[in-house]
Amino acid sequence: MHNRQAALLISLCSMFLSATTMATEEAEYTVLLKEENLEVRVYEPHIVAETVVDTEFEDAGSEAFGRLFKYISGNNQSQQEIAMTAPVGQVAEGQEIDMTAPVGQTQVDGNWVVSFMMPGSFTMQTTPKPRDERITIRQVPERTMAAIEYSGFWSKSGYQKNKARLEEWINKKGFTIQGKPVWARYNAPFMPWFLRRNEVLIPINNLQ
Repeated sequence: MHNRQAALLISLCSMFLSATTMATEEAEYTVLLKEENLEVRVYEPHIVAETVVDTEFEDAGSEAFGRLFKYISGNNQSQQEIAMTAPVGQVAEGQEIDMTAPVGQTQVDGNWVVSFMMPGSFTMQTTPKPRDERITIRQVPERTMAAIEYSGFWSKSGYQKNKARLEEWINKKGFTIQGKPVWARYNAPFMPWFLRRNEVLIPINNLQ
């Protein structure tokens, strides 16, 4: 393993270990309706860094993660120095960006779009520009999402099972689906499967 790859791996492990003991910023939302593990939420506008991968469902996150992690660890064009809550100093090429949750995955035109949410303090003007042209920065507007939370393995079968249950609930409630489902993951890979927090989110019509 090359020194740079080893440093990145150490950084990644350090960041996840820190995330288990320190608060990780999450997407802001308000709950409008809750029934067991099913919710309707209104998400605040936020910015994401995202990349497209052409691979299978269960491999998409792994392939995209390293690309996005390098970006938040400094592979960007900003020269501003900011304090990090997670120790990822081994990969210092530009501005380091705090890790946020969740990691989102959406299928578009047969490919998977994997995204990291940027910290809430960032704007489109202050978000560092990626050096990797495969990464894009996008403003996500306020939107209403139906959500189902579940624990378990990061498997396609688990995703499809919970997506089907969420779609059934959406139809039962008379909501209208407004976009593609998002698979959201909140934990590090070493987290035991029964403690993992996973969600499927589906955009629906605004209920407010």
